[in-house]
Amino acid sequence: MSAQMTLVAPQVSPPLDDAFRPGVLANRAFREAARSSGSAVPLVVALERGGGLVSVYRTEVFDPAAPGAEANAAYVERLVKTLLWARGGWKVTVGGPREAGEVVQKAYAPGGVREFDAPFMGGVYEHDFTVEICDAGSAPAEREQSVAIGRHLEGCRIGFDAGASDRKVSAVIEGESVFEEEIVWNPKTQPDPAYHYHHIQSALHMAAAHMPRVDAIGVSSAGIYIDNRVRVASLFRGIPKARFDAEVADLFLRLGREWGVPIEVANDGDVTALAGSMNLDTNAVLGIALGSSEAGGYVTPEGNITGWLNELAFVPVDFSPEAPVDEWSGDRGCGVQYFSQEAVIRLAPKAGIELDPGLATPAEKLKVVQELHDRGDERARRVFETIGVYMGYGVAYYADFYDIDQLLILGRVTSGPGGPIILERAREVLKAEFPELAERVRMDLPDEMARRVGQAVAAASLPEIG
Repeated sequence: MSAQMTLVAPQVSPPLDDAFRPGVLANRAFREAARSSGSAVPLVVALERGGGLVSVYRTEVFDPAAPGAEANAAYVERLVKTLLWARGGWKVTVGGPREAGEVVQKAYAPGGVREFDAPFMGGVYEHDFTVEICDAGSAPAEREQSVAIGRHLEGCRIGFDAGASDRKVSAVIEGESVFEEEIVWNPKTQPDPAYHYHHIQSALHMAAAHMPRVDAIGVSSAGIYIDNRVRVASLFRGIPKARFDAEVADLFLRLGREWGVPIEVANDGDVTALAGSMNLDTNAVLGIALGSSEAGGYVTPEGNITGWLNELAFVPVDFSPEAPVDEWSGDRGCGVQYFSQEAVIRLAPKAGIELDPGLATPAEKLKVVQELHDRGDERARRVFETIGVYMGYGVAYYADFYDIDQLLILGRVTSGPGGPIILERAREVLKAEFPELAERVRMDLPDEMARRVGQAVAAASLPEIG
């Protein structure tokens, strides 16, 4: 992260991370400096994704000839990175100063700092990734589209939630869950798709045994899914590309054919948001699942989903040059290191908790910390307090890109007493630094069972029957 952008220390410091420098504070300081300088000029970032849909974000930067313009590069680079992973796109158009667009072109070119992101986005949308530059007035117009999701509760349904450390399944009859099960698995390192197929089929049959028939199957899964096809998912990272293309891309379509029922697959973040919208009877919901990674999903004020990517695991929330590096993308300060099992595992040694390297999975390591917390270990409490402070600043950052009235958090990390502590510290941050958000945004946890299997129940409502 460039030192040219002013990094602001938080008023509420995470107990285990003095180096934390929230992106939301850096961005607000930058925008205020640009506005107060009298030399601000418009910047428009347009992102085109599938079907010709275009998302547009408008802001301001310094005139390139004005004092302070050296901070533009860092601001624009972090902004485009955030927008790409929040909204998605294969073509980025930067409307404004040419220098700002050239920063983005260089970052996403081969050998650039965002070399990981460009081919990733190109693969998701099956286009060559492109960055174009124009003046602010010539930027593409917004073309957004939202669609209804889920809320179908009639009949006998299976909801399956495929996490990267555990899989959950529910049997749902006429909107009532009659069976839930959660089983630890380890799909990310498995090179044979048969492992995934076997585990998914086993879970589906387990749920089916508790119903007179199966009318539909809904799947919530970490990753990117388009038209029920797997585009990118950490669950299948261990599978060679040739076998992925042949055996994984259409895996859920194949399962639907074998069961002879409608099947619908959605990103687990969207299902988290759907679960919150259904359970709390509200909209404008941002759902965050704190599991093996961080999954995000969003339900609009009208109760629909946007088709945005919502891959918050890759969105930078910490702009500190000392921020931890994401092993997959190579970027610093991304959400996966702050809102997932990885955060717990990273923070545990800082709290004085030594985790046995012989533990096979991140879920087992998380369980150790949670069990210490259950026994009143203050070291473990500081881990969850730190994540709570992260969450407060993270929510404020996300609120610059989403219209949020309700935040719902789910996932294994929120199980037990850790979840309420995370929310308690997050609320403290909003009251101290963002009172306008503290007044507007309600933050909730579902009950303990819903925290663990609520996504599977919401997933069951995804398919439409008949």
